[in-house]
Amino acid sequence: MAGDSRVLMDHNMEIGVTPAQVKKLPKHLREAQISTERTHLISDPVKKPRQRYVQKDGKCNVHHGNVQETYRYLSDLFTTLVDLRWRLSLFIFTLVYIVNWLFFGFLWWLIALIRGDLVHADEEGWTPCVENLNSFVSAFLFSIETETTIGYGYRVITEKCPEGIILLLVQAILGSIVNAMMVGCMFVKISQPKNRAETLMFSHNAVISVRDNKMCLMFRVGDLRNSHIVEASIRAKLIRSQQTKEGEFIPLNQTDINIGFDTGDDRLFLVSPLIISHEINHKSPFWEMTMAQIEKEEFEIVVILEGMVEATGMTCQARSSYLDTEVLWGYRFTPVLSLEKGFYEVDYNNFHDVYETNTPTCSAKELAAKLREGPLLPQLSLRSPEPKMHTFDPLNRMSERDPLSPDEDKEERDSGGDRGETNGSAAALEDPPLADGLPG
Repeated sequence: MAGDSRVLMDHNMEIGVTPAQVKKLPKHLREAQISTERTHLISDPVKKPRQRYVQKDGKCNVHHGNVQETYRYLSDLFTTLVDLRWRLSLFIFTLVYIVNWLFFGFLWWLIALIRGDLVHADEEGWTPCVENLNSFVSAFLFSIETETTIGYGYRVITEKCPEGIILLLVQAILGSIVNAMMVGCMFVKISQPKNRAETLMFSHNAVISVRDNKMCLMFRVGDLRNSHIVEASIRAKLIRSQQTKEGEFIPLNQTDINIGFDTGDDRLFLVSPLIISHEINHKSPFWEMTMAQIEKEEFEIVVILEGMVEATGMTCQARSSYLDTEVLWGYRFTPVLSLEKGFYEVDYNNFHDVYETNTPTCSAKELAAKLREGPLLPQLSLRSPEPKMHTFDPLNRMSERDPLSPDEDKEERDSGGDRGETNGSAAALEDPPLADGLPG
């Protein structure tokens, strides 16, 4: 009996099935079990989680430490105040006004003390500097009335006090400067276009597939508001460590990714969601990368969308990033634009959805060489049509056909090829569900 159990366990390990006894162990013991040689051979290698350079919401994951020249922040005091957190900004806003009122209230009380108004205020024939100012509290209230121009009429300055007149002029001028600075900071902080970027969307994943016989890296952007981003432009950076030929190690080296700068495709008319495409050519950093190399590489693609807010005219910037694990080889985006009666409708439920498509697993360089030599299919191995498990549900029925087969390739050429909503054009893909009437 014991021998049969041992044989069953060995058989389960050979075919990659977890033995039944392991399921009865506690969770922390099941996760901490040591893999044997046979279980190591059948298990897929798992990448260690990488630290993002730019978060998905656009925040840069960089902290500045050991800054000794902190006086540089005071040289641009206005920007420093604007960049503070809201709770700290409100605290400084309140503190500045209270300190200012207390300071000038003390000066009014000091004048009254030096002139003897606090002692002789009730005497007949005595003309004080400020009428009805007989304590520090009343001096503080007079300071608030003077700077805020409330003017209740109970405490007033007399013409027999030249030092009080001078102090009144100084407080009026300095009070205007304080008002302009603090109100200006709060206004700029409230009207900052950072919140406008919250309604600019980036797809959760980037995809790599063939488009017009060229390997392309694509991602999707969209704007949820009806007020548009004026003069919108987009750019992308590849972030990865690099070692030079001389042996110098450059951490987080930044390389430009061309997404239409030379053709003007980086200038967007962002009325409906657009698929941004990067053609992987000889100038691309992905030119010699195969599917297997992409899965082993460690990199991050940072995308930056900029433009002016139509309502305010202020410049807005939205950022996002894609880790190497978020770049899917052999997928395309599901169309989201459909034609209704009198208008186009965008279905944001499918904004992040992708479907699997047969794509060569070779590099773009090899693909270009094979296309120059002859037909594509007889010479290139295609990506397996079996869908991989991701956090989303790919449209399996779209991966059942081979879109690159000769017969369907002929039909595709006759129907105009595979076109999406890249940089503004919304057209029919090879077999995604699309509402009738959408112009091709």
